Amino acid sequence: MSTSKMDKAAAGDLLDRVVERTMRMDMTWDWPCGVAYYGVCRAFEATGKQEYLDGVRARVDEYMELGLPDWTVNTCAMGHCLLTLFEATGEQKYWEVIESKLDFLRHKSLRFGDRVLQHVVSTDNDFPEQAWADTLFMAAYFMLRVGVHEKDKELINDALNQYYWHIKYLQDPATGLWYHGYDNLSGGHMSGVYWGRANAWAAYTMSRVGAVLPRAYLYPQFMDVSGALSEQLAGIKLLQTENGLWRTVLDDPESYEEVSASCGIAAAMVEAGNPLHRKYVDKFLGELPRHITPEGRVLHVSAGTAIMNTKEDYRRISRDWPQGWGQGLALAVLAARWER
Repeated sequence: MSTSKMDKAAAGDLLDRVVERTMRMDMTWDWPCGVAYYGVCRAFEATGKQEYLDGVRARVDEYMELGLPDWTVNTCAMGHCLLTLFEATGEQKYWEVIESKLDFLRHKSLRFGDRVLQHVVSTDNDFPEQAWADTLFMAAYFMLRVGVHEKDKELINDALNQYYWHIKYLQDPATGLWYHGYDNLSGGHMSGVYWGRANAWAAYTMSRVGAVLPRAYLYPQFMDVSGALSEQLAGIKLLQTENGLWRTVLDDPESYEEVSASCGIAAAMVEAGNPLHRKYVDKFLGELPRHITPEGRVLHVSAGTAIMNTKEDYRRISRDWPQGWGQGLALAVLAARWER
């Protein structure tokens, strides 16, 4: 067990290694790449290292030449790096793809209830009237960032509406923890599991709302985001393991420790800035280097996970392979540490 702090030099070394390994992965234009390149862009924003952005730019340009896929909630995750590229370069071609993604999310993507985005991973109606925590990162947070960039209050309010309803559907008021998903047709949470990475998607994106939205306190929905995040982190801190991580099913002692969820949760704590969480962050950061190889691969990251049937099914998901979301969420927490 480690409780040591991570200094800035150590964070910088890990950033270099993880970025380099991330850019060697053959990911396509989908959510794994979207999360990974978001992490690389956050590393660029934190450190100012142009080579980080240059790598993303070269790969995105290659993707655009090869042809882009149909839009889904998940493929919209690539919008994050496009926005960073547009802000850094001013090249209109990136903005045109952003506008295409926004047109899909605003006018074409399936919604239910009070205009809540249904989680969609293909051009089929995959999960009718289901809300997943993943949607907050892939779509709502992206919409918020673009809305702020454009000073588009309608888009900002649409994004905040996604947060509001995902909080209502997915957060357990008794524990503060988040369920993986909600089925509006049955009115239930399916497996009813507090999945680790779902809680990371929720915590991290909620922690970023106040960071990107000027005068966030003037938006009534932000009060729900702030309150939900506070309750979630107050509950989730109690489930940190002796090794400084969190489990793939947070409250299940038989579930394995999972690094991508742990990175997202710790990043949320850093971004939220509550000093009472500092000891939990330090404990995690003291452990993190042991889960990153000398070549920069983030280890012990669970594979892509649908809403499984039972807790036991979550325990059996492989964590043997490098994953874009593991790389990206590790970069998110390291970038947050660098900035502070």
